[in-house]
Amino acid sequence: NISIRNDEGRELRKAFHAGDKLVLAIDYSQIELRLLACIANVPSLIKIFNEGHDIHNETAARLFPLEDLSFARRKAKAVNFGIVYGISDFGLSEQLDISIGEGRSIIQGFFSAYPEVWTYRQNIINELQNEGYVTTLTGRKRYIPQINDPNYQTREFAKRAAMNAPIQGSAADLIKLAMIKVDAFLSENNYKTKLISQVHDELIFALDESESHIVDDIVSIMENVFDLPLKLKAERSI
Repeated sequence: NISIRNDEGRELRKAFHAGDKLVLAIDYSQIELRLLACIANVPSLIKIFNEGHDIHNETAARLFPLEDLSFARRKAKAVNFGIVYGISDFGLSEQLDISIGEGRSIIQGFFSAYPEVWTYRQNIINELQNEGYVTTLTGRKRYIPQINDPNYQTREFAKRAAMNAPIQGSAADLIKLAMIKVDAFLSENNYKTKLISQVHDELIFALDESESHIVDDIVSIMENVFDLPLKLKAERSI
């Protein structure tokens, strides 16, 4: 898991090879935000993704319409991903170097722009309080006993975990399903290309040069691994 976003990371990546094969990486694009849109059933977010719009630009336009787009997009990105992790007003203020009050106002603005996310948050907390666990899209359970802790901060942690666990857990489920289906595809067709690693939402392959035509098939398997109201997007790099 070596970053490609800086010169040092790009140089380090050159040290990795797959013998006489190519190293192919295919990763899901913004999978957690897409899953938030699905799990919380947010029509406006689903529409944004299905129409191929930039989710951070869209949120920036809704929350910070009078600000410079590049600066507003940076803030919107922090909010979008922060909401997935149940970020607090204090946490957002720390990330963006703003006051806690401004952080609270921004989070409230997000919930006003996407009210279904607020409803989802409340429902998932109620589910946790009643059942003691939350579930992923595949039905896997995540128990969070801290919801009954006498300490307020511990209970607040449990609420943030309840918000995030179905989303991050579902992302983990989908990449495992993708691994199984892609491996079956490669095995059944006796391809020389091999699935060699998984890093978060990314699959790494040793791609035989004579089989470059199967990359589109692998991408399609990953994008259609689970029936969702929006299309997943998988991006490739060699």
